[in-house]
Amino acid sequence: MAGSIEKRGKESWRLTYSMGFDQNGKRIKRTKTVKCKTKSEAKKELAKFITEIEAGEYIAPEKMKLALFIEEWKEKYAQNNLAPATLLTYETHLKNRIIPYFGHMSLDQFKPIHIINFLKLLEEEGQRKDKKEGSLSSATIEYNHRILRNIFNRAVEWQLIKKSPVEAVKKPKRVQKETSVYNQKEANLLFDCLIKEKLMWQIMITIAITTGLRRGELLGLEWKHIDLEKGTIQVRQTISYAKGYIIKEPKTKGSVRTIAMPLFLVQQIKPYKHLVNQERIKAGELWEGGEYFFVFSCWHGKPLHPSGVTTWWRRFLTKNKLRYIRFHDLRHTSATLLINQGVHPKTISSRLGHANIRTTMDIYGHALQEADQGAASHFDILFNNIENEKREVKA
Repeated sequence: MAGSIEKRGKESWRLTYSMGFDQNGKRIKRTKTVKCKTKSEAKKELAKFITEIEAGEYIAPEKMKLALFIEEWKEKYAQNNLAPATLLTYETHLKNRIIPYFGHMSLDQFKPIHIINFLKLLEEEGQRKDKKEGSLSSATIEYNHRILRNIFNRAVEWQLIKKSPVEAVKKPKRVQKETSVYNQKEANLLFDCLIKEKLMWQIMITIAITTGLRRGELLGLEWKHIDLEKGTIQVRQTISYAKGYIIKEPKTKGSVRTIAMPLFLVQQIKPYKHLVNQERIKAGELWEGGEYFFVFSCWHGKPLHPSGVTTWWRRFLTKNKLRYIRFHDLRHTSATLLINQGVHPKTISSRLGHANIRTTMDIYGHALQEADQGAASHFDILFNNIENEKREVKA
């Protein structure tokens, strides 16, 4: 029995271990490809490889269980290539659905039909893990398909399998749900209720409705991003939380933008800024904001936790007996109110930071259609007047 190494690329080596011959006289070999800079390192990997085989611990890569490969995928790919918040979401779906269903299967067992059956199962009632009624959303099902595609693509790249079983499975269609928003009357009622709240919450909700900023964009706002003379807000960073605060630039170029504020909001922010400056001075050495000076923060300068904002919002609605909509729906409310005022979709798209106007049209198609019908009614008024004038002339 002997082992050998063969250079396959710049830093790639193939390890081969011969284990004699089978009953038909065919040589039994085990191979493994490793990344090493030098031949000396490759020899060390070969020694470990031989030890694993002789100890009975070696598993042919294609026979590796999916659950075990997922751990390899996390360590060698996900932790370095996925955003922490994204990885946390991936891990939730893996733990709740993918591993319980597929974890026991080895990589070489997977066929497209296994993926199809899994996605079909997710459409059934009772698949939710949050104890809510109904089935999973199309977005959640599509997300599970995305995770599986990512994992099996890595298995192909690392030459553990020749072809991904997900490749032949069509991506589930994501159905855009009709958004739940406040109309003008409900928005006015919301502002009336805000008067009784802490000034910070008043400003946050007002900015959310009048600019359409996402929750992470609101929490990432610093005072240097607000120009009260020009009446503008610059969106330059977002805040999320995944085992710690993550401050980064928005995902797309379109999300980095400058938005005009209504005059009444500018006037509201001025006393709030004065109050925040006073609180910072009062905090003194207890200040923990560091280089950041967030518009919305705890008294000692640390950013607000995203889930804390959502919790406050839910309690605020309950206390004031307002119709429940998600905090994110304030963004949709902003867009819908502008649509109803006849603002061009391109302008709305820019304010929201969409990658292109098509995204805006897809999300707010229903509201735009209603606005279009409203516009058409103006022609009824116009031409009815003309017809009436004709009748008067004939008479």
